[in-house]
Amino acid sequence: MTTENLAKTALHALHLELGARMVPFAGYDMPVQYPLGVLKEHLHTREQAGLFDVSHMGQIILRGAQAAIALESLVPVDIVDLPVGMQRYALFTNVEGGILDDLMVARLSENELFVVVNAACKDQDLAHLVRHIGDRCVIESLFKSRALIALQGPQAAQALSRLAPDVAGMTFMQFTKLELMGVDCYVSRSGYTGEDGYEISVPVEHAEALARALLEQPEVQPIGLGARDSLRLEAGLCLYGHDMDQFTSPIEASLAWAISKARRADGVRAGGFPGDDMIFAQQQEGVVSKRVGLLPQERIPVREGAEIVDAEGTVIGQVTSGGFGPSLGGPLAMGYVKAPHNALGSEVFAVVRGKQVPMLVAKTPFVPQRYYRG
Repeated sequence: MTTENLAKTALHALHLELGARMVPFAGYDMPVQYPLGVLKEHLHTREQAGLFDVSHMGQIILRGAQAAIALESLVPVDIVDLPVGMQRYALFTNVEGGILDDLMVARLSENELFVVVNAACKDQDLAHLVRHIGDRCVIESLFKSRALIALQGPQAAQALSRLAPDVAGMTFMQFTKLELMGVDCYVSRSGYTGEDGYEISVPVEHAEALARALLEQPEVQPIGLGARDSLRLEAGLCLYGHDMDQFTSPIEASLAWAISKARRADGVRAGGFPGDDMIFAQQQEGVVSKRVGLLPQERIPVREGAEIVDAEGTVIGQVTSGGFGPSLGGPLAMGYVKAPHNALGSEVFAVVRGKQVPMLVAKTPFVPQRYYRG
């Protein structure tokens, strides 16, 4: 895909002005890093606050008395009892129990849901919603009308509260509609770095002014996709299309926690989502292979796609995400490993350029999460 064919976010001109190195990502021309560099951008986010353009992601609103019940038929998550002003992590599943996408769902009002889906999946997700529940609620795509900005890090609240003092009182996964610089925005206290922070949905025509106002705050630096990836990897968070896909189930992906209590086999509204039988059977019987954290024992980065073998050299899995963790101070990875080798503390090996690199199966997150719970 040539640069001319790539879509551009509302902040594209600002990225260029800030000296960003741009790369194609999910059909968009996106900043991978700024002059500060990936390592310093990563550490700045962990220490102060980083501003991320995540406008390539898809924003959708569902409206109507049946919206929550309808959406609940597509995800293994409790949407019906989601309180107004709260957000929840969810998964679209298919009939085989695989994951079509992961998403965030917030309740704007009794009859209104706000959904954020991944950039590479947004068109198919919108079609999926229209096809399956379009007759039960109004589905409005905000793909072209709204930008999405993430402000992440321990000083994010300090920076954002200068523009909107009310955000300081929000706790992790709270969601609200508020005015920022005279403009109606949707704000959630959440993000994908493992740090405290916010995601802000803003009309595209006001996005650049808001981004500039945030960058004027002394704690805030612009952060690219490179550091966004290393931050989420240290936090042990999945990247759709890498750490999970339509062929992996929530159980294999170690996302059983994302299946709400009410929707489990013994729950008050058990099942009723695509692939429920497969997923419940896996919960009961276990799976052959599952996603685990991996800590290479040598200072050699282990990248996505590397084979994982046992001491005898038998292939037992594959790395799905890997790199260097600046806060961890060493290499780290995630991948799928077959039982019994996927137990915590097990020694396995990644094959890197023909060499076997020893790794330990480790707990995630690799770096403690610091969400603000009040």
